[in-house]
Amino acid sequence: MADTKVPPELRKKGLTRSQKRRLSRGAQYVVFVAALAAFAASADWGRLKNQFAQLDIAERMFPDIITLALKNTVIYTLTGFVVGLGLGLLLALMRLSSVGPYRWLAGIYIEIFRGLPALLIFIFIGVAVPLAFPGTEIVGGTYGKVALALGLVAAAYMAETIRAGIQAVPKGQMEAARSLGFSPARAMVSIIIPQAFRIILPPLTNELVLLFKDSSLVLFLGVTLEERELSKYGRDLASQTANSTPILVAGLCYLLITIPLGFVVRRMEAKAQEAVR
Repeated sequence: MADTKVPPELRKKGLTRSQKRRLSRGAQYVVFVAALAAFAASADWGRLKNQFAQLDIAERMFPDIITLALKNTVIYTLTGFVVGLGLGLLLALMRLSSVGPYRWLAGIYIEIFRGLPALLIFIFIGVAVPLAFPGTEIVGGTYGKVALALGLVAAAYMAETIRAGIQAVPKGQMEAARSLGFSPARAMVSIIIPQAFRIILPPLTNELVLLFKDSSLVLFLGVTLEERELSKYGRDLASQTANSTPILVAGLCYLLITIPLGFVVRRMEAKAQEAVR
């Protein structure tokens, strides 16, 4: 039978796999740039500038937007994070408890507060609590209410994150601690929980970013002028000036915090992956 194989020198030379990938990637870049250029060409930049980029209005916002609005936003976020972290740790330990009622209570709390929108929690703290307990004042006034509302929301998510971190610690750590004479509680506090927090630090930092944005819901608590955060400050000034520049400036102030925090989260995740390798 005649050899039907085509000699190598007569074979048709085609693109290699890497060349095809580069060609496909280049085509995607071209399509993306073309779509971006079409979008930019169709936008009315003059009207956008008039509505969102009035420098004289932006200048009037300083320094109050930093010394008042941004400061309050940071305070609300950090206090809410502390409350959420403490309550979340308690709930995580309850979920891991051998006592059935503890597990059930923690599970019910987590399911309810993860399922409810944060807005409803703020309304509950601002309206339902004063109606249910007349004359009762939450410590810290508006700051205390915001810390409690944000903490209740964050605790449900942090509890599951902390529980996963505790379970990720090798069981041999607890056994080693017990063999050294540690009680279960002391071993958990001194050995297990510190290791768990090193594991879950990136997702906890990400939760801080989410809380920073959720702090905008403070406006539903009826804050005073001195208690306004970024969103409330920007919206009030936008109403006064009939211009959206204050809202854009407030958004940029959010990015001053969220972008560096996001970078920190990515760095911590990369280091955690390197440690695993």
